Amino acid sequence: MPLVDGLPEEEQSAKLAVENVSKRFHTGRRQQDVHALDGVTLQVAEGEFVCLVGPSGCGKSTLLNIIAGLEMPDSGQVLADGAPILGPGRHRLVMFQESGLFPWLDVFGNVMFGLKLKEGLTNAERRKVAQFYIKLVGLEKFADANIHELSGGMKQRAALARALAPNPRVLLMDEPFAALDALTREQLYGDIQRIWAARKKTIVFVTHNVREAVCLGDRVVLFSPNPGRIRQEFHIPLPRPRDINSVELAGYSSQITKALKGILHDGDAAAE
Repeated sequence: MPLVDGLPEEEQSAKLAVENVSKRFHTGRRQQDVHALDGVTLQVAEGEFVCLVGPSGCGKSTLLNIIAGLEMPDSGQVLADGAPILGPGRHRLVMFQESGLFPWLDVFGNVMFGLKLKEGLTNAERRKVAQFYIKLVGLEKFADANIHELSGGMKQRAALARALAPNPRVLLMDEPFAALDALTREQLYGDIQRIWAARKKTIVFVTHNVREAVCLGDRVVLFSPNPGRIRQEFHIPLPRPRDINSVELAGYSSQITKALKGILHDGDAAAE
């Protein structure tokens, strides 16, 4: 079961273009620089689901923050639809590990709050959009529920509805399922694949979990640490929906894990 290294053969237009991006952080206490990213170049096509995988400290989340406009690179640039990203924008929304829901609002209120970013809609139209996305994530029976009444998985579904409702062009997800139990994660893997297939959003997804990346991604991008560089890319041609426990998925996951271990071994050897 060989992996296809790199992009699919057919040409695709770039929704996002990361061009030779480098980033350092200065740590005051030790007066040292942390070299988070070094010369990272990556293209993400319209409607593509790309997963960034690598060990802690490899710069995955830093790159996601740069794409979001929350951080600026020291050198290089990121383009969205051909325009340089100079700061946060409503067309690129981020979903973090914590749901970030407002506890004083119910599920419907949280999704409506996200729709404040959407211009040109009446309040009635916003309500209709909120109801649509709450139903899309399977929470229509809990629209009036308080946030503290929701399970962890339901909170992430509500956060996903809030992120999708303004209809962003790009959805950036930073380990959104990491804190959940295995069964809830499996349920959400099915949900996110179903929603992605229905809405065809461009998604960049950060994870430490190789199986999760293979289950969700069209492409898995493997990072090496210290400094963060792209070492390898894998196109995943498995049909959807994918079952994280399937034999076929396990084969791809095993090969990527082997490549990741090789990267870590190379790093350890270089440090000696």
